[in-house]
Amino acid sequence: MDVKIRNLIIIIIIIALAYFMIKPGANYERIEIAGSTSVQPVAEKLAAEYMKKHPNVRINVQGGGSGMGIRTVQQGVVDIGTSSKALKPEEKDDLREYVIGKDGVIIAVNHKNPVDDLTEEQLRDIFSGKIRNWKEVGGPDAEIHVIVREEGSGTRSSFVSLVMKNTKIRSDAIVQGSTESVKQAVKSDPYAIGFVSMAHMSPDVKALEVNGVTPSETTVADGSYPLVVPFEFITKGEPEGAVKDFIDWVFSPEGQAIVRSQNVVPAIANVSDDT
Repeated sequence: MDVKIRNLIIIIIIIALAYFMIKPGANYERIEIAGSTSVQPVAEKLAAEYMKKHPNVRINVQGGGSGMGIRTVQQGVVDIGTSSKALKPEEKDDLREYVIGKDGVIIAVNHKNPVDDLTEEQLRDIFSGKIRNWKEVGGPDAEIHVIVREEGSGTRSSFVSLVMKNTKIRSDAIVQGSTESVKQAVKSDPYAIGFVSMAHMSPDVKALEVNGVTPSETTVADGSYPLVVPFEFITKGEPEGAVKDFIDWVFSPEGQAIVRSQNVVPAIANVSDDT
């Protein structure tokens, strides 16, 4: 079975199970959200806080990847798709984008690795396989183990767009299915390198500078850090009812404070496909 079809079936089953777990006849408004595993934690936190203030609303948040989020909202399976990449022109088709915050793509290595800074060109050469030994970039004489996310991952799509350009990722790169899996792979391998969402960074791996710039809320916000991606909510057409109210609340000072609390740089303004 095609992986995309299988993942879609899984999302539908999860949503169906979540629906039937709700007490029959209960007067709840439901919001279904699915998509980027990078956006998922902040979406879950936003949903939890919103439901505390709106007990008549139930919000179910699932992962599945940015591609899954875009497809399921296009197909009407979910109310809000989440993505850590901007929509391509061919994907927009009556979809509206809401940038709830900005995230940095962090280049992560093991703490035992003495390398602290790489240029975008060096990153492109490492992930394409042109550079295969750490000694070529000031590290130990050891083979570089490249860790990447799976096809369809918003973080991978953003990394490819920002760093790889028209260069392909090396075919023997180790593929992981989530940001957490990438971190664990890097944590356990002193010669590994991977890319992760800044919102998911933790002290167990080391973040590299890129072009001499340290990734931080300040450098992501002012654009000096070169690897920045949007965290998006996506709806099919204009949102209405509880979905609209939830999105409006996300852009309130309270909602944006929650976004910041999840290590995501808050959005300055709402960005849609017609602005």
